[in-house]
Amino acid sequence: MEKRKALLTIALAAVMLVGGCGKAAESTQAAGTKNAEGRYDPVVTINIAKQLDENAGRYGDGEDINKNPVVDLAVEKLGIKMETTLLGGDANNYDTKLRLALTGSEELPDVFPVYGTQMIADMIESGRVKAIDEDIEKYMPDRLKEIYDKYPQTFYPVTKDGKTYGLACAPVLTEGQVMVIRQDWLDNLGLKAPATLDEFEAVIRAFTEEDPDGNGKKDTYGFTYEGDSIYNNGWVADPVILFSANSGKYIPGSWQEDENGELVYGSINEGNRATLERMAQWHANGWIFQEAAATSAWDAMTQFTEGKAGIFIGRPWAIDSVKDVTSVAPEAVIKAYPNIRQENGEPTYQSAQTNDGWLMFNKDFNNMEAFFTYYDWLYDVAFGTGDFQYGFLEGCDYDIVDGEVVFDSALFDPPVTDPFLPGKSTVLKNSPSLDTMQAYADISEGKEAVSGAQIRAKASFVTSPATSEGYVVAYEHKDELIPNLFNGEPTATMKKNWEQLQTMEKQVYTNIIYGKEPVEAFDKFVEDWKAQGGDAITEEINEWYRNVKK
Repeated sequence: MEKRKALLTIALAAVMLVGGCGKAAESTQAAGTKNAEGRYDPVVTINIAKQLDENAGRYGDGEDINKNPVVDLAVEKLGIKMETTLLGGDANNYDTKLRLALTGSEELPDVFPVYGTQMIADMIESGRVKAIDEDIEKYMPDRLKEIYDKYPQTFYPVTKDGKTYGLACAPVLTEGQVMVIRQDWLDNLGLKAPATLDEFEAVIRAFTEEDPDGNGKKDTYGFTYEGDSIYNNGWVADPVILFSANSGKYIPGSWQEDENGELVYGSINEGNRATLERMAQWHANGWIFQEAAATSAWDAMTQFTEGKAGIFIGRPWAIDSVKDVTSVAPEAVIKAYPNIRQENGEPTYQSAQTNDGWLMFNKDFNNMEAFFTYYDWLYDVAFGTGDFQYGFLEGCDYDIVDGEVVFDSALFDPPVTDPFLPGKSTVLKNSPSLDTMQAYADISEGKEAVSGAQIRAKASFVTSPATSEGYVVAYEHKDELIPNLFNGEPTATMKKNWEQLQTMEKQVYTNIIYGKEPVEAFDKFVEDWKAQGGDAITEEINEWYRNVKK
């Protein structure tokens, strides 16, 4: 009973904060006021929308998205009631529901997440969402302002004519990718982890031709990657650092500043031609995954899990996802390394993810102060303060057993096999954090584990040491993460030509790697890309860039 009571006290805080999105028909009430205890009286209701398939986690008997410990605690502590409306099923259906709201066929909630820049532009154009510059200045707590100041690019998509129409969902620099290698294969062949493109080539050749697993069969190869999209997916089985080894910051699929401060499209950079030529040789030799062009990132990574490939590039958590390689190779040892560097000693780069969607606000919503009260409260879990020092809810995302904080629900007292996920019960897809890598670096440096993130990282060093070391490597190289500097609404020419240009790009890149076209096809691709709308798109994007930077 005590634990359940504590659950109701701490629990209610989680979902409430970022709030649900409820029945918009009852939305927009008069602005609430706080009593002497800092609680809204009468209770303020905020209606929030949520994508149906993001409503993850188990609820208790008689509970749902609008009645659970998190919702109740927010009412008890803050006097704020979050009402969530689940819209659509997947992302496309969710967008359809939002568009119906723009036509008046559906009510627009008070607060709702938007995941596409075209939808953001349409919302702003409709006049149905509010500019929040004054609200940010007046109501956003200083600690949140400091976070958003670190990620000014996240405001670009929601900025028009000098006004701001939304906020990035809990911006944070997501962990970068590391080079994941079969250490036992390196040891068997007397090799070191590669640090340059030439060394990378030598290792993948050896992993293919020198029987690294010692079974006497020619059944292994060097590198697995995903080529089913533009060659820069940003999460796992990603080949982008191979391109960066020759192009620096001008990586495929990304817009970056040139020496004149103008945005240029990385895929047409000459350096990427050199990597394509190199990869074509590797493919012909069988040193890299032969079916990459028709394989998703996750499936490409399973080539490592099945004991076939010796290297992939991915986020540190992916190491846990491939640890089952020991079921086919009990002697397997997995280790994370920094990515290779350019020949001039400069680092290679990869795309930075800083947020997943934006929050926008109904123009008639009058309780921005209450929203920021929620939002700031939710951030207690990131700062390790207030009600959420270790997590949202004791017995759900953490437990205290014999005086120790534990995060593995199988070790809870009593054990829980299917816990309620308070962090998933909010409008955000993921719980807010300040840095997904810092806690691991803290523990690696011998710092005391105090916050929930640090305690969780410390436990991970025991249960998943290779993964934890991967986070440390990612932290040490986080300066190699670069954001795509164009994240605005598709330009006029992009709307007409971009899909065709992307198809052409993927086809040419893949055909060169697969030996179906000579490397000179890259030169023709650049010429065609510019002539078939690329130059016009570049001009339009730079006009946008000059405006948002103001």
